[in-house]
Amino acid sequence: MNRYSYKAFDQAGAPLKGVLSALDQDDARQQLKARGLLVSELQPEQKRRSFSISSKLSLSDLEFLTAELSVLLDAGLKIDKGVEVLARSASKPAQAELLNKISGDLKKGLQLSQVLRQTGVFDPLYINLVEIGETTGQLAQMFRKLAEDLAFRRDLQQKVTQAMTYPAVVLSVCLGALLFILNFVVPNMAQMFRGQQDLPIYTEILLGTADWFGQYQWYLLLFLLALAALVKSSWHKPQWQAVISRMQLRLPFIRTLTLLLERIRFNGALSMMLNAGVSIDQAMTLAAGSVRQPQLRHELESAIARVKRGEQLSAVLGQSRIYPQFYQSLLVVGEETGELGRIFNEITNRSQKEFSQWVLRFTSLLEPLMILFMGGLVGGVVVILMMSITSGTSAL
Repeated sequence: MNRYSYKAFDQAGAPLKGVLSALDQDDARQQLKARGLLVSELQPEQKRRSFSISSKLSLSDLEFLTAELSVLLDAGLKIDKGVEVLARSASKPAQAELLNKISGDLKKGLQLSQVLRQTGVFDPLYINLVEIGETTGQLAQMFRKLAEDLAFRRDLQQKVTQAMTYPAVVLSVCLGALLFILNFVVPNMAQMFRGQQDLPIYTEILLGTADWFGQYQWYLLLFLLALAALVKSSWHKPQWQAVISRMQLRLPFIRTLTLLLERIRFNGALSMMLNAGVSIDQAMTLAAGSVRQPQLRHELESAIARVKRGEQLSAVLGQSRIYPQFYQSLLVVGEETGELGRIFNEITNRSQKEFSQWVLRFTSLLEPLMILFMGGLVGGVVVILMMSITSGTSAL
């Protein structure tokens, strides 16, 4: 199958564009004609080097596709038709490529779970739930649950990004103002102090700093860019990952955030798997794969091995750093009542609320701190500048 990009007009005269798979150009024209489209442009899609579907699809894209599939399946469409409908209306090339690949493989007779596994886009939890949906005939319900999970993960990602955006913007403005003062304001004022003796120490430091920036700031920029490139190239190396992993669980602020996020990921996956009818040992194994922090994932994998040997679930999981004392008591209740799925869902909901409150407290506290930092840094330079001007005028 070849891929063709097209531009066309529908029966109402609205312009459309997209990508489709066809045997040849004539087959592509016939497909578009069968849809009632008037083709204005049709050409083979240019192959892109080292294209990776997963690198082009965001979490929002996957959530949208999953939610749309659940709606189409609820409406009575079969999975192959549902994927084909989505492929026609895909607004992004990466979405169209993924859906066309899935559609082509489904036409070959492969199971959907097999096709998703071959794409390399979907995680094992997603694929296993789809496989359960195929076996039980509840594929639409599984896609609905997966869409809800992806929507939460998307919101989680947005909240973390939102929490980090404000300090980044304020810091950028602060550094921009400082560079402007050192590059333009101070050099122009320096002429006032030429030939003067016994300048105040703060004036000499300010003039020296501005002079140093004037001579070496481009070298400093190149150094910072090289350092950023070095960090980026070494980020995924095992040595760096080991250091980052240790820091995540040692720094007080980062440790709290890491444990909270991993608790949400693990318990959310567990509750979804148990409610789908997966056995507890298999559910724990799949849910542990959603944990990103290496040390915590190792703790959970060790706990899973102990549970498989017959040890008590609440006692084993209670030794993990993911579960504080309060949640350990909930595990005991769930084990005694046989409602583990419900308990894991309760832990997830409580952790989500805790995370939302944490973000609110963090942003509320960060705003005045950043204002104080910016005012102290930039305002301090301005005060020194004014004091230097005043002393220089008095000396004259």
